[in-house]
Amino acid sequence: MKKYKPTTPSRRHMQVIDYRALLTRSPTGGPKKSLTYGRHRSVGRNRKGRITTRHKGSGEKRLYRDIDFRYNKHDIPATVISIEYDPNRSGFIGLVLYKDGEYRYHLMPAGVKAGDEIVASEKAPLKPGNRRPLRLIPVGSSVYNIEVQVGGGAKLVRAAAARAEVLAQEDNYTQLKMPSSEVRSIHKNAWASIGSVSNEEHGFVTIGKAGRSRRMGIRPTVRGSAMNPVDHPYGGGEGKQPRGTRRPKNRWGKGVRGVKTRKRHKYSNALIITRRKKRKKK
Repeated sequence: MKKYKPTTPSRRHMQVIDYRALLTRSPTGGPKKSLTYGRHRSVGRNRKGRITTRHKGSGEKRLYRDIDFRYNKHDIPATVISIEYDPNRSGFIGLVLYKDGEYRYHLMPAGVKAGDEIVASEKAPLKPGNRRPLRLIPVGSSVYNIEVQVGGGAKLVRAAAARAEVLAQEDNYTQLKMPSSEVRSIHKNAWASIGSVSNEEHGFVTIGKAGRSRRMGIRPTVRGSAMNPVDHPYGGGEGKQPRGTRRPKNRWGKGVRGVKTRKRHKYSNALIITRRKKRKKK
């Protein structure tokens, strides 16, 4: 981690990742041009332009890197050319060159450096970055980039420092313990990458000041108690007032904090063995 001298109040507690010590320069000096394209971000608005998620907007422009989450080049080794920063995700990405001459971007695991070789194969060595079917990964191993459906591409465990643990192999399913502590069954023929996602220090970042938060695309949040009664159930009153309602709710009157929002008959209910642990109340 990199800390700054307290030259201003906002700099006093700012703490960022030392990218120079973790990333390597790509051969072109920037992202691979053929694997990048411009992308319009919805910034919390739906197709009609209405705000559906508050506190999103503005921010720096981002060039999208086309990440390969399908890993459909089996049994073809690839060499990691560079470890790069991606503004669209928390983990680091790597530019890899396959033996057949094709370049692709992959989500990198912790411990893999430029010059290392990775491969997606049923006979791949058990080392970070390699990819195997879940049935061929030993119990106790850490995995990431996990498929939900066979051949559907990696969907689970893709955030920085995230990893899932292989708990058991039973019949046609593999039991995995997710980062949320949920235990879930996934078909044994689904593929997963060995290791944990890179950028383990992501959780220790301190933004430090409002301006940096705005450049990240995060807009300010206003407390409900600071609003007028017409704008929020908590609004109004002379001075600081208590909540005034029996249960916590948002500005539209819907319950929050502990209210279940999951669909009752979701397709994956049968595959969940143990629900994630609830957060303890302070």
